[in-house]
Amino acid sequence: MPGREIAATLAPVTAALRQMFGTDDVPGLARGLLVADEFGWSPATELVDGTRLPEFLRAATARWGGTPHACAALAWKSYSYWTALPVVLGWASARRVPLLTPADVLIHFEDHRPLLTMGLRRSTTVAVLPGDPLALAGLPEVRVVAGEAELLQALRASLLDAHLTPMIAAIQAEVRIGTRTLLGSVASGIAHGILRAADSLPGSSVATIDALLGALDLRDLVDLVPGPSGEPTVQRRTCCLAFTLPNPKICQGCCVRQ
Repeated sequence: MPGREIAATLAPVTAALRQMFGTDDVPGLARGLLVADEFGWSPATELVDGTRLPEFLRAATARWGGTPHACAALAWKSYSYWTALPVVLGWASARRVPLLTPADVLIHFEDHRPLLTMGLRRSTTVAVLPGDPLALAGLPEVRVVAGEAELLQALRASLLDAHLTPMIAAIQAEVRIGTRTLLGSVASGIAHGILRAADSLPGSSVATIDALLGALDLRDLVDLVPGPSGEPTVQRRTCCLAFTLPNPKICQGCCVRQ
């Protein structure tokens, strides 16, 4: 697929990101999401299969200086947030879901602002509904699904089942940390991302979060509670362990405050 065509399929995602951050230069994500030149990038399979995972965890320890399991939890919090964000924004903004299997996600460690930078291969498949104009375009990287339930199933299969769940297993082979702790960061990241992007997304952000977390079986890991002005805010039921760092941090919505 020519670059302009795949970029067009992701236009709702990049527009939502631009609205969220006020720029196309977002630390943590390749500019425009797509990687034009893959030199210096590695597929996320090298994290999932453990090849580059020790390097990733060492970078986290050097950055935060905490215990190995706390730094691993924070590395995961960052990675899962940036990986899930294009997926959930695609679903919420236009029901276009980039299917982020590990082979289609590219990573590098060269930019020291974030812990890691993530981008997408130009061959990344995007799942859409039958009524989407892309469904009639005949593009090989577009997968047409039958309806919204199947679209959420495709989202889950690529993001959680094929990517984040096996990466959790790889992390647990390196450090002792619970699955619930790590999945709590996935749920929290999705909820925070949708709330932050709410002004650029159609419909109710609360309903969107509920649908996404329901599809991923993560509803029991966060609550949405009224903030100071009545706006929904995220209350975690698990902790990312940032409070254990040498310079402790209590995140907004942390269960440690309860």
